[in-house]
Parts: sequence; structure tokens; C-alpha cells
Amino acid sequence: QVLLAESRGGLVQAGGSLRLSCAASGGAFSSFSMGWFRQGPGKEREFVAAINWGASSTYYADSVKGRFTISRDDANLSMYLQMDSLKPDDTAVYYCAAVEFRGGIRLTSSTTYDYWGQGTQVTVSS
Repeated sequence: QVLLAESRGGLVQAGGSLRLSCAASGGAFSSFSMGWFRQGPGKEREFVAAINWGASSTYYADSVKGRFTISRDDANLSMYLQMDSLKPDDTAVYYCAAVEFRGGIRLTSSTTYDYWGQGTQVTVSS
């Protein structure tokens, strides 16, 4: 059983920065590909960023490309999302997710992932 826990989000002004972390336990973290998703008010859950099990590839939604950076620290069983130049449209509950490595999976799809954190609220004020 893999457990994921996001760090506390928060309230930040537009243009500001925030770093989220996701701590994992209960699995072989280095063999998992990881992702961040978010769900804004009245919206469906959407893909934000993903990083594969070897950290050789990263993926970003167009809406965050150039502003957000995903990374991982396998030694500390953690994944991070550095969010810069935040916009009010980035307001959402952010979720981290994990899937054990296997071929042919699409890391940008929420249905790919087996494990999810509880989510953390990020609010960007204008």
C-alpha cells in the first residue's frame, strides 16, 4: 500500500511562488512514475505535470509550461512542484499521484495512476 501526502498549500498573491511537496511511503518509490493534478472550483480534475520513474522525462500541461517545474528526490521519497508566476487561474486543489512503472502508460491521464494523495488547496489572489 503506497501512501502519498502533499504538503500544505496556501494563499499567495498573483505573480508569487509556492512549492508543493509530496511524500511517499509504503512502496519502492524509485520505481514509480509520479504526477501532479489539480481541480479548480467547478472544474474537472486536470493534468499539471508528471515525471517518469527515472526522472529522464518530464511532462507539463500547456497552461503551466515555463512556470511550473516538477522534480523528485528518490533518496527522500519525495516529489516536488515549484510553481512560479502564479495566476488566479491556478487556484485549485492539487493532488499528487503515483503509478508503478510499466510500459505503454500515459502519464498525462489521471486514469493511469494507482495511488493518490488527499490534495492540498492552493489559492492565488489577484
